Amino acid sequence: MNKTYLIALLLISLVVTANLSFKSHGNNRYTKLYHSRINEFSQSEIELMSLVSRENIQTENGRNAIRHKIDECRLKLKGIDLWLRYLDPLTYHKINGPLPVEWETEVFEKFEPPYRREGAGLSLAALYLDEKNIEKDSLLHLVQSSQQSTKIYFADSITVNLDKPDHFYLANRLFLLNLAAIYTTGFECPEPRNIIPELGSMLESVQQVYTAFNESFPASPIKKEYLELYMNAMAFAKHQPTNFNEFDHYNFIKNYVNPLFGLNQKMIRDYGLVSNNFNDFSLDDNAVSIFDKSMYKGQNAKGVYIAVDDEATLAEIRSVGKLLFYDPILSGNNKRSCASCHKPTEYFTDTGRFTSLQFETAQSLLRNTPSLINVVYNHLLMLDGKHTSLINQAKDVVGNPIEMSGGDEKTVLKKVLSCDEYAKAFKRFVKLTPNSKKINIDHIVSAVIVYYSSFSKFYSAFDDAMNENKSISSNCEKGFNIFMSKAQCATCHFVPQFNGTRPPYISTEFEVLGVPADTAFSKISPDSGRSRINPASQTMNAFRTGSIRNAEHTKPYMHNGVFNSLEEVINFYDAGGGVGKGLKISNQTLSTDSLKLSKTEKEQLTAFLRSLNENIKFENPPSALPASKNKNLNGRKVGGEY
Repeated sequence: MNKTYLIALLLISLVVTANLSFKSHGNNRYTKLYHSRINEFSQSEIELMSLVSRENIQTENGRNAIRHKIDECRLKLKGIDLWLRYLDPLTYHKINGPLPVEWETEVFEKFEPPYRREGAGLSLAALYLDEKNIEKDSLLHLVQSSQQSTKIYFADSITVNLDKPDHFYLANRLFLLNLAAIYTTGFECPEPRNIIPELGSMLESVQQVYTAFNESFPASPIKKEYLELYMNAMAFAKHQPTNFNEFDHYNFIKNYVNPLFGLNQKMIRDYGLVSNNFNDFSLDDNAVSIFDKSMYKGQNAKGVYIAVDDEATLAEIRSVGKLLFYDPILSGNNKRSCASCHKPTEYFTDTGRFTSLQFETAQSLLRNTPSLINVVYNHLLMLDGKHTSLINQAKDVVGNPIEMSGGDEKTVLKKVLSCDEYAKAFKRFVKLTPNSKKINIDHIVSAVIVYYSSFSKFYSAFDDAMNENKSISSNCEKGFNIFMSKAQCATCHFVPQFNGTRPPYISTEFEVLGVPADTAFSKISPDSGRSRINPASQTMNAFRTGSIRNAEHTKPYMHNGVFNSLEEVINFYDAGGGVGKGLKISNQTLSTDSLKLSKTEKEQLTAFLRSLNENIKFENPPSALPASKNKNLNGRKVGGEY
């Protein structure tokens, strides 16, 4: 970079920041605290830019000096993280983004297609310092992007939110969710040694925000019960080891973060707060726990019957949906049902095969059959994220020539309505959907969705420990702590559903693990994954991160069913994924270094995974299927023939 240009750039940054500093800071302590801290952070970024321009980044001393300054900037960032992450999360990614390139959209693909977002900021700058050959221009770009993005938080469109208390409790909710899901996991902290010190700094900074808020908005104060519990949480964290592998994540979340979330939710309800921020799109104000199954929603679990709330009516729709789930009438040959591959007693998977048979039975399907349990907590569906709604996903399967081969929708509908029991039911149900006055395929598949979605409401022993203060074994607790730290599982499988949906639970993450084609690791699986839907170098061989709830019962594992036990899966991750096992993969997102898990740690991790088995009440199949006016359809077998 030209030296004159660099000096001019720094001078302009100083002038702009100086001008921002003299903006009106509001009339209360709360808004003044915001402006004071963001000015300090912006100044720290400018100092970092100046340091990068002066230091010789090819020397260890030069890099260490820059690394130390980045650490200082990150601590200042923690003082404003509560605001920045909520008020403009897209801009936040430029300040402290964890990835060089991101494709997942924060408003998710239900509304717009994925687009490429260049990452920048402090985390990437710190990681870049560890590269063998680094360029000063590239490092300056990362820091400069962070500094430029910070200026956005001075804009009137942002600061106007500070004049009213409404945003605070919603921003605080996101802060608490991140305390449970990412702040203690290393998800966006490049130096493990800094994770817990940064946590402590953040907790203290937020406590000061609480004090300023209560002084500034006495009409809607943070309740005493909350403040006392928060002080106890700070004390707990302060007395924990600074090594995040030794931090007690289990008791921190169970005894402090989760109860704080419940209290904050109550204040949101008590003060009648209403959000217009897309951060809150999926979250339910009525949830009392992070581990409440109603805490967030990824999918409409009722399909076209979304307006139906009457439990008796929903039970009626569910009953018909159950019949259809077991009825091969939806398939092209009337011999294959939904239950053929998604066997309810096998947690709606097909545990007997690596991948299920294709429609014609001569070959197997490309991918492993995923469980339908907890599918409602995914914004994108299928392992490659092909679908954004359960209705579209179900219709795709019914019409797919290698799955159900049901043919065109009119043919399927005609067959279903040839059965009087179905026809009478859907004549009643169509009255519940004023936008669809005529029975169509959406009514049919929505009934199926209502049926299988009902199995997503059950809880595990781990949930009971978090929600009802029930005990779990010491091995489970230790396994969860390993999951959140040394094993690095929680950087992809986020609390509470342990899938790829992270706070504020409005986007879906995909990962490249380097899954092999066979257990000999002779080559990577040929399935290109997400790149089929969104072609890009970063998405090649990427797959949606699924939930690990009920994992003990949903083998085989990975998109191609290559592993048949939890032990095999853990060993794969422990080795560093495909690259760690010797495969050449340029875009693997999983760490390629060995986790160095001991035998005992692996056993404890497995114990935790088993604590996520949900206490699901499975049902017997229907005793018979509805008779059809078409006699050729009356030889159908419950559950199909294969």
